[in-house]
Amino acid sequence: MTNHIAIIGGGIGGLCLAQGLRKAGRDVTVYERDRTPADRLQGYRVHIDPNGARALRDCLPDHLWRSFLYTTGRGGQDFGFLTEQLDLLTLIETPQAADPADDHHSVSRITLRQVLLSGLDDVVRFGKTYERYERLPDGRVELFFADGTSETADIVVAADGGNSRVRRQYLPHAERVDTGVTTVAGKFPLTGETRKLLAPRLVDGPNNVIPPKGIGLFCAPHDLSDLAPAAGGIGVTEQEGALMDNTSSYVLWAVGAAAGRFPSNISEMSGEQLKDTVARMIRSWHPDLRRMIDLSHPDTVSLLPIRTSIPIDPWPATNITLLGDAIHSMTPMRGIGANTALRDARLLCRALTAGGEPIQAIAGYEAEMREYGFAAVRDSLRAAQQFAGESRVARMGFKSFLRLVHRVPSLKARVFS
Repeated sequence: MTNHIAIIGGGIGGLCLAQGLRKAGRDVTVYERDRTPADRLQGYRVHIDPNGARALRDCLPDHLWRSFLYTTGRGGQDFGFLTEQLDLLTLIETPQAADPADDHHSVSRITLRQVLLSGLDDVVRFGKTYERYERLPDGRVELFFADGTSETADIVVAADGGNSRVRRQYLPHAERVDTGVTTVAGKFPLTGETRKLLAPRLVDGPNNVIPPKGIGLFCAPHDLSDLAPAAGGIGVTEQEGALMDNTSSYVLWAVGAAAGRFPSNISEMSGEQLKDTVARMIRSWHPDLRRMIDLSHPDTVSLLPIRTSIPIDPWPATNITLLGDAIHSMTPMRGIGANTALRDARLLCRALTAGGEPIQAIAGYEAEMREYGFAAVRDSLRAAQQFAGESRVARMGFKSFLRLVHRVPSLKARVFS
């Protein structure tokens, strides 16, 4: 019997899984609440690490893997730790890998979703807001949607994000909580003129800015300035060219702080007000950092409350499973949430297409996913707490450590390998 697999949610992880299953010839349907593919044309850059890159390489058809590569930013991946006055604490070099699947990439979230949707017109059903499920006597699952319709599936994969309705019904004890950290993010436009307004380090690669206490700033370029020349000599298709033209170059910045440092009415603020609030918080910082905030368009500035899941004990495997934020939602501070979802998709795709008994395949997937997924949750929460830490002594100690590893390359290599 051919198992019909239903994926609830058409985000990065769900669509990557759908591509992999479709590539393997499996019967799969994605149910997405967005009404059209254009409903989610928003968001910031996504850092794709080797885990995410390998998942995309394995799950996508070859032409879409090429499309992904052609639409990634060309900025460097060396990671800088800086003071709020732009003094370099240390620089973590990331050499370019020979194989793109083992490398780091910067991609527009919008463009990545377009790549992942390509070729799935008969797989993704838009305007399907999932509400609940019921188990049928024959073991299948009936899915109910807000439009009054229902569908049946042999296997259900929850890929419906941090507020997953599937998780709430299937694993009601799996909680997601507020971390107490709030982040405001925006985009500084990168053009031939504006890049001259910032210190080179701010446009050369990602950076973590570490002031004395209570606040942090992360910034990273998404640079497409040399994209067309780089791709022109290798036969870019019309579709790939359209994906390239969908976004422009910018520096993503995110300022995070613990509860109490932002005004109590921050959730009601406009983009302009959020930008002004951040500008006041960093008024004593280096002029280039202030300029990066000041010259960002308010329409690109948004509030991002930081939440995290709580790791839970193993549960018995069934024909319902979960991936990505639906099970291990994490803070964005390590930049590994999307990559962990992609890793889930690759692992689950392999499990479901290996030819074994489905429940046993899901059990194997969940055992491995829980280990690395909840480890990522803990790491990202620790990073969020450090990012907005209130201890001046702890900050001084961390900066002294970074200066030490900068002077001792062998120590830096061991610590940041």
